[in-house]
Amino acid sequence: MIREMTTPSISDLPEGCVTDILSMTSPRDACRSGLISKAFHSAADSDAVWERFLPLDYREIIGKAVSPVLFNSKKQLYHRLSDSFILLDHAHLGLKLDKESGKKCYMLGARDLSIAWGDDTRYWEWGHVPESRFAEVGILNHVWWLDIRGKIASEMLSQKTTYVAYLVYRVTRDAWGLSGAGKTIVSFGVTRNERLNVRLQQPRPQARARALRAGPLLQAQVQAQGLASRNDGWLEIELGEFHCDDGDEGEVEMTFQEHHEHKGGLIVEGIELRPK
Repeated sequence: MIREMTTPSISDLPEGCVTDILSMTSPRDACRSGLISKAFHSAADSDAVWERFLPLDYREIIGKAVSPVLFNSKKQLYHRLSDSFILLDHAHLGLKLDKESGKKCYMLGARDLSIAWGDDTRYWEWGHVPESRFAEVGILNHVWWLDIRGKIASEMLSQKTTYVAYLVYRVTRDAWGLSGAGKTIVSFGVTRNERLNVRLQQPRPQARARALRAGPLLQAQVQAQGLASRNDGWLEIELGEFHCDDGDEGEVEMTFQEHHEHKGGLIVEGIELRPK
């Protein structure tokens, strides 16, 4: 009797082997592989696979969340953390995962930043904007010396990762003086990345005169303009990039400075760090 030989396929692998294979891929590949077969579908949804995509300290992270992070599976937890920021550190710090890689993204809220004259109500106000993920944002009344700085410990970041830092902001309808050439600095260890001629807003004639007649600058209307527009309705400018490697220690410092003219109408939400 001649027995017909069949060629084994990857779908015939034990689920444990499939799980090990998928855990070495990416979140996107794991989701797509679930369409191959029932065995792959089961493995692609398993906690064993999705726990590999979560940060090693994910339990500590969700334990510090301001609001409970609810989930029924590790896959659901991954999507919860990659869909939107969760708030930590008295709601002054936001964290989410990059959906493609699982690497950490952070948003330092305005209250977590060092802003020159930020505690002087003659120059800055602290108020709420409904579209912000934070309870308070910094609202610039008027100032000459604009200096905004943020710091984060490198140990909080994903290792072997190049990050780019962005200032996230809006401008009021009657903003003025924000078209001056500013400077950004990102420093980490011996690395210092400096950019010149960075502008928050294109020149707008007569904006200052209108602002002086407008009174308080806490207004919801903003101008979403230019290539810096984000999907969440805010604007951003790149501050610079840096690389975080295994064993790197210390703080990353990110700065935006503009000292050339009087200005007002800036709304600062924070500084975001995203994997490149």
